[in-house]
Amino acid sequence: MSFTRRTRTVRSLALAAMLGLLLVACGGVEEAPEAPEPEPAADDAADEPDEPDDDLLVVATTSILGDIVTTLVGDDGTVEVIMPPGADPHGFEPSAQDAAMLREADLVIANGLMLEENLISALEAAEEEGVRVFELADKLDPIDFEFDGHGHSHGEEDHGHSHGEEDHGHGEEDHGHSHGEEDHGHSHGEEEHGHSHGEEDHGHGEEDHGHSHGEEDGHHDEDDHGHGDDDHGHSHGPEDPHVWFDPVRMADGVQLIAAELADVFPNVDAAEWEQRGQDYADMLMEIHEELEEILGAVPEENRQLVTNHDALGYLADRYGFEVLGTVIPGATTQAETDARSFAELIETVEAADVSAVFAENTDSTVLAEQLASEVIGRGDLEVEVVRIFTDALGEEGTGAETYPGLLRTTATLIADALS
Repeated sequence: MSFTRRTRTVRSLALAAMLGLLLVACGGVEEAPEAPEPEPAADDAADEPDEPDDDLLVVATTSILGDIVTTLVGDDGTVEVIMPPGADPHGFEPSAQDAAMLREADLVIANGLMLEENLISALEAAEEEGVRVFELADKLDPIDFEFDGHGHSHGEEDHGHSHGEEDHGHGEEDHGHSHGEEDHGHSHGEEEHGHSHGEEDHGHGEEDHGHSHGEEDGHHDEDDHGHGDDDHGHSHGPEDPHVWFDPVRMADGVQLIAAELADVFPNVDAAEWEQRGQDYADMLMEIHEELEEILGAVPEENRQLVTNHDALGYLADRYGFEVLGTVIPGATTQAETDARSFAELIETVEAADVSAVFAENTDSTVLAEQLASEVIGRGDLEVEVVRIFTDALGEEGTGAETYPGLLRTTATLIADALS
């Protein structure tokens, strides 16, 4: 064999060997996937759908309700709030995302009584899909609006809503909202809704802190509602949704919300939900006593309220004020004023020597400022426009970031302006 041929032979053998090694190597790569893969991950994935869903999603419509529900739920669920602080619930337009969130909720807490005007269809759609929707205001013995062209009056002469020191407007005979030590838990019978809070029994001291609503003392008809024809009752218009301005009623309301939470989320013991509701109710009764002291400082001759829209009826009803008139004549901020009603309100303000007009954090102050300007321009009366917190919480730093803060801050602003 020549050198050249031998060299070729050696090269061929070497090449064959290299090809063999390459095939072996390639074969090793191909065989790797044949190794058995661990099974546990697949088993875990298969088990996931069978595990219980421990998440609770509660959706509240307004920022005020959202704060209450967030406090009650704590770390035991997720609370989403449709309306942000400062949003006017009368005019708020929900997004498609808001409507979808309502349909995904385990429980929706709404105010009701037409407060969330533009949410009604979305709430009805969610309810039709099986979502539990709880509307609070109509369960708390709501008062009625009364209109006279530029607002309504909650006064002793015309409305049965005057609450002076003597009887605070809800006597034991006509309102049945007793407070005894034995029934500290704010119980609600089927026919209940009375609220008796005279000076003797509305301070909620150690002896009388509870709220008993039994069939015997409730309001099942107009004759025993405590507001019949003889005492100028609440039969003159639609019911007022601004119930949160009465912390006594809301003490009952938070316990009703807690009971709803207990029904939809049994992972937390029912007794725990009840205790949370009771604790919040007790706190609201303490705030009620604070508000009595704050607002009690306003002189009797100054206890008249002129507001941007009719949002303070419950505050007047509870603490002895008269709603003299409203810039926007109606139950909603979406109504429009007119020249005649506006002129009449100017005359009313002048005649009563009103020193302050209360505008709101949820709406423009333009009309209130115009009213004050017209009054000032016609005489010597000085009228101040004071912005208060009514239908929504305030932003951080306002003092009204929470529901209790809203009550305290608004009461203080009113008292300071009228004292």
